[in-house]
Amino acid sequence: MIRILVVDDHPVVRDGVVGRLAAEPDFEVVGEADNGPEAVRRTAALDPDVVVMDLRMPGGGGVEAVRAMKRRRLRAAVLVLTTYDTDADMVAAIEAGAAGYLLKDAPAQTLVEAVRATAAGETVLSPAVATRLASHVRAPRRSARLSAREREVLVLVARGRPNREIAEELFVSEATVKTHLAHIYDKLGAADRAAAVATAYELGILG
Repeated sequence: MIRILVVDDHPVVRDGVVGRLAAEPDFEVVGEADNGPEAVRRTAALDPDVVVMDLRMPGGGGVEAVRAMKRRRLRAAVLVLTTYDTDADMVAAIEAGAAGYLLKDAPAQTLVEAVRATAAGETVLSPAVATRLASHVRAPRRSARLSAREREVLVLVARGRPNREIAEELFVSEATVKTHLAHIYDKLGAADRAAAVATAYELGILG
C-alpha cells in the first residue's frame, strides 16, 4: 500500500483529491492538512510514503514545508499539486526537495499515476511545465561540461520520463541510462533526479 497525506487549504479541493486517491486499491490516505506547518507535523507523526501538497496556503506554504521536511530528514516524497505553473514556483519547489510538480487541471488519472511514480522514486513534472522547461534547453555552461548524450538524458528526465522510457527513446539499455545519470549527478553535484533538474535550470542547461 502507498500511504498518502493530502495537504490543501481548500476543503472542497482536498476532499476531491482524497476521494479520488482513496478509491485506488493500492492507496491509503492516512491523513489531511490545510497548511504547511501542519503538513510537517502530520508527516512526522504519520510517516506517509507520499505527500500531495498545494503550493500556496495561508499559514505556511508548500515550499517552506518541503524544506522543513528535508531538514528533519522525513522520508516522505512530496508531489506538489498546484494551480501555479510559473518557472519560479516550480524551481523553488524542486530546489526545496519536492519530487514532482503537477498542475490541478491535470486529469484525475494523471494524478493517480503521478502518486505511484512519486512513491517509486521517479521525478514527476506536469506535461505543461516539463514541455516549457525542455523547450528552453540550451548549450550547457562550461562549468557543467555535460556531453550531448547526457544533455539528451537530462531533457527526458525533466519531462518526467522513467529510465525505461529514456532507454527506449535513445535506443540504449537502462544500465546505460543509469550510467549517464550517475555522471550527470556527479557533474552537477546533485543527489537525485529532481535536484539535477533544478541545478541544470540554475546553470542554464535548462532555463
